[in-house]
Amino acid sequence: MATVKGQPFVLRKSEIQGTGAFATRTIRKGQRIIEYTGEHIDNDEADRRYDDEKMKRHHTFLFIVDDREIIDGAVDGNDSRYINHSCDPNAEAVIEGKQIFIYALRTIRPGEEIAYDYQYERTAEHTEEDEKFYKCLCGAANCRGSILAPPKKKRKPAKKKQGKKGVRKREKTTVTRSKQKVSRSSRTPKRGRATRR
Repeated sequence: MATVKGQPFVLRKSEIQGTGAFATRTIRKGQRIIEYTGEHIDNDEADRRYDDEKMKRHHTFLFIVDDREIIDGAVDGNDSRYINHSCDPNAEAVIEGKQIFIYALRTIRPGEEIAYDYQYERTAEHTEEDEKFYKCLCGAANCRGSILAPPKKKRKPAKKKQGKKGVRKREKTTVTRSKQKVSRSSRTPKRGRATRR
């Protein structure tokens, strides 16, 4: 397949699935590889275009931007839509404002397939049948068997501590930040992890 000038990868047959993106030069950790482009649509339109009930296997080019907006890479999209999933990714998708960019998580060598973790939406209603429908073919040693996001781990409740003479001490409250990265300047868009749909 033809390579887009300046693009750090070519498209060719992948052992993971169908067509994949393979680095043509060294891509350094943290380097922006490409923007994920396509038509911006809402959830209703995405559901109309891609009915999971009618598919034999899940195959879409949808990317969630936020609660109301999705990018459909199948319409006016670029070669980024051919970057495959891996449970052991060398790249990640990051939301910056209303755009999604693919960045290298580590140095990617020439000839290596570029892949990121799709982390498809997982709901409480997903069944064992859904796990098969969203089957992963990455072949990584740590493959979880599904392109669905890993199940959320249940947190154990914290034990209450007692102070001297039976007086309760104030417990420390730990605030956990989400994976969303906060920008350093108000002019720079907020960045967050992107999720495939």
